[in-house]
Amino acid sequence: MKRSLVSLLAVFVLSAMVLAGCDKGYDQNGVERSATEESVNIADKKVGVCIYQFSDVFMSLYREELGKALEDLGFSKDNITFFDSFNDPDLQITQVRRLIDEGADVLIVNPVSSASAEAITDIAVEAGVPLIYINREPTAADEARWEENEWDVTYIGCDARQSGMYQGEIISDLGMDVVDTNDDGIIQYMMIEGDPENVDTQIRTEYSVKVLSDAGIKLECVSDEIGNFHRDTANQIMGKAIAEGSHVEVVFCNNDAMALGVIDALKNSDKKVGKDIFVVGVDGLEEALQSVIDGKLTGTVFNDFFQQAISTAEAAEKFVSGEKNDHYIACRYIKVTAENATKILEEIKE
Repeated sequence: MKRSLVSLLAVFVLSAMVLAGCDKGYDQNGVERSATEESVNIADKKVGVCIYQFSDVFMSLYREELGKALEDLGFSKDNITFFDSFNDPDLQITQVRRLIDEGADVLIVNPVSSASAEAITDIAVEAGVPLIYINREPTAADEARWEENEWDVTYIGCDARQSGMYQGEIISDLGMDVVDTNDDGIIQYMMIEGDPENVDTQIRTEYSVKVLSDAGIKLECVSDEIGNFHRDTANQIMGKAIAEGSHVEVVFCNNDAMALGVIDALKNSDKKVGKDIFVVGVDGLEEALQSVIDGKLTGTVFNDFFQQAISTAEAAEKFVSGEKNDHYIACRYIKVTAENATKILEEIKE
């Protein structure tokens, strides 16, 4: 009788252990889930997304992929809200407050400006809502606060230094004998910047020419203009330079939209890209990649919005499941020239 009772108790304990193991479960990689993760219904969680400007071609692509990535992880489309901040920092702050009031469980913000991010951080932290910044990096001072206070705030994006350096390398790899079209031993260049308050703008502008100067190449800045990432504005800037007869050998553009604007202007001139002038951008838009293939654009730097969108969705999933994220989740740019533009374009179109 006693032996039977002990055996019965052992069976009961073993069964309880098995059931507990079943309750925990395992994720798709075979890693044991915590009780917190298992109890979260991702489909019920609300995601609030603020994009600095829907009309930005790159961010439009990013936004589309982010929506897909969130849904692939189980977030309900009905619970994902996207706001266009129309490049207005005050409007974006109002939108963040509204998303919080409407019960957002996690915020994803592509800040209008790096400077305005600090206010958004304060609002999210005070409300206890995890925050993910994308594409436009907040200031170093703001990021230091996240780590110091262990806040649920993270940034997902690439190091702008790398994009600027790749632009410079595309030019330096061509050689002075190709780029120095007037044979004066100096590269005359034009810089067309994006939003001057954007950290990426500042860093890309600095590092694209730093690579060349560090290599001992003499440089002369013919002009440094603000294009605000707009194609039409860059077109006008380049058109003015052509009309004034400025001798420009290289045009650095902080993004592809402006680079495309530059080559639009060059179509109406006697200057040919790859022979008389060399133009580089950043982002890896389809039109820009095709322009590299066609010899209309010297090169660009691919900003992998596919991987960034996936990383952002995964970070959102971790936050709503009660987990922590690293404060900085990095990705890498890819230098694009005629040698690899076709491969990257094919990957984008898949």
